[in-house]
Amino acid sequence: MLDSNCLYVQDENGNEKKMTILFTFDSEDKKKQYVVFQDADHDTEEVFASCYDDQGNLYPIESEEEWEMVEEVINTFAEDEENA
Repeated sequence: MLDSNCLYVQDENGNEKKMTILFTFDSEDKKKQYVVFQDADHDTEEVFASCYDDQGNLYPIESEEEWEMVEEVINTFAEDEENA
């Protein structure tokens, strides 16, 4: 589920975890929307990504090609943050 700057996901134990949304983006090639986020409770560099639909439902990124595209966007975002 997405809201303005947070989303909630279930971990492997079924516990709900609050995540902070770093950014979202659309891919015209894939015709999908993506969200990049990290754990709101831990100060960590680890980021996660999922695709989502218009209702805010999250779906896993399944193909290697799709992950490569998402990683490229994340790296560009990180570079822009460092230069800001």
